[in-house]
Amino acid sequence: MARNKTGGAVATPTLQHLEQLVHGLTAGVILVDPAGAILTANPAACRMHGVADPAGLGATADEYCQRFCLRHRNHHRLARREYPIMRMLAGESFPDMIVEVAPVGENEPRWTHEVHDVVMDIDGGDPDCLALVIQDVSERFEAEARFEAMFQANPAPAAILRLSDQRYVRVNAGFLELGGYDRAAVLGRPLRDLDILAKAERHALVTARLAAGETIPQVESELPIPGGDGKLVILAGQPIELGDERCMLFTFADLEPRRRAEGALRASERHFATVFRMAPVAMVVTSGDAYRIVEANEAFRRLAGRASEDILGRVADDLQLWNDAAQRRAVEEEIAHRGGIRNRDVRVLHKDGTAADCLVSAERVSLRGDACVLWLYQDISARRHTELELVDAIEAVMKDASWFSRSIMDKLATLRGSGRGAGPDAGAPAATPVAQALSPREREVLELICEGLDDKAIAARLTLSGNTVRNHVSRLYAKIGVNRRSAAVIWARERGIGGRAGARKA
Repeated sequence: MARNKTGGAVATPTLQHLEQLVHGLTAGVILVDPAGAILTANPAACRMHGVADPAGLGATADEYCQRFCLRHRNHHRLARREYPIMRMLAGESFPDMIVEVAPVGENEPRWTHEVHDVVMDIDGGDPDCLALVIQDVSERFEAEARFEAMFQANPAPAAILRLSDQRYVRVNAGFLELGGYDRAAVLGRPLRDLDILAKAERHALVTARLAAGETIPQVESELPIPGGDGKLVILAGQPIELGDERCMLFTFADLEPRRRAEGALRASERHFATVFRMAPVAMVVTSGDAYRIVEANEAFRRLAGRASEDILGRVADDLQLWNDAAQRRAVEEEIAHRGGIRNRDVRVLHKDGTAADCLVSAERVSLRGDACVLWLYQDISARRHTELELVDAIEAVMKDASWFSRSIMDKLATLRGSGRGAGPDAGAPAATPVAQALSPREREVLELICEGLDDKAIAARLTLSGNTVRNHVSRLYAKIGVNRRSAAVIWARERGIGGRAGARKA
């Protein structure tokens, strides 16, 4: 029996006292004799091993090792000498050792234990009793395992920085791929060596939030990459706890595709501006439903006879650009419904009032993010003039149309018609009162003339006498104002007469 300082007797603690002490603890306690016998275990320790009473743990440390399989957190099995109970008996101290525990024969661990040793002696000499103190941290590590699985499986790039020393403790595959990093080269590395915040917007706010362990709002930043200038990203930070350590979870969104797209768009717009400015074809760009001119090239300024300051910001009506305002409105409506037009015949008026025959095309485009229409005006006045001169020359030398093929006559009529005015129907004149005044027989004679038949052939075809045919031809010439067969053929073609004969030939 021990004595206190006054010489009074003090009761020596017994095993029963220790059992009473540990029985109500939430932590598991296994008492072990220095010789290796398991003296007792409290109910918490039994629950943590899935046994009903201390006997289920085994009578000795050796039996304990035979009944339970312990593994490191990396799932590698511990050797017998590495078991906490054996290390304690060997005189080793191990603060807060983490082990996974399962009954022998089971492949998957059932529990995760945090274990430390306690050495008890009464007189300060050799240990009188040893104790394993166990905390069941299964739920905590299961939660961490679930977090780790989700963290690594998340396709969004992410990294975790420990706040105490600002070192990277977790990175997922998305982050490694985003920056082209090697995992071993990042983990444990301090922020100053891989500074993802160095070029962040609102840098002072971001660094202050990180130091205080507070949420970092979304900001743009340059992610340093090996052998490169950096990669544009959006990052955000969220404070979390990993184990017992305060950390910052950073998530990233890759903005490099957007930056490349914006660069390509700027380059495309520069190329468009160069081609637009230097193009020999007259072009303008209009904006909005009013088709207000926002760009005009040099060729268009020459076509309209106006300076840039007289064109930009104006609409076609302001410039009195089109000879036919109704036609322009119809074209604008077609663009609104179909998105564009192709090769429409129009007449464009110069500032001095002269008109130019043009083929106009238009297409909806996007310019600097705005919906616009690109217009192209191809001046074909010289071509039209040449075509009409050709027709006049052919008419001057024609004595008789009978030796011309029908296709040539059709083309001549079309050319002459197209030169008489712009518009969708310029090549197909409407029937005139003179054409309507022709008798059915005169019209029939005219159609046969268009087929290239002479008077004798016409008389045979219609079963008429030669004089009768000549009289019909004479009255026909008088009504339509011509004096030769070739002119009659062209007059008829311009008015769509002769189609029935063409149908018989076909």
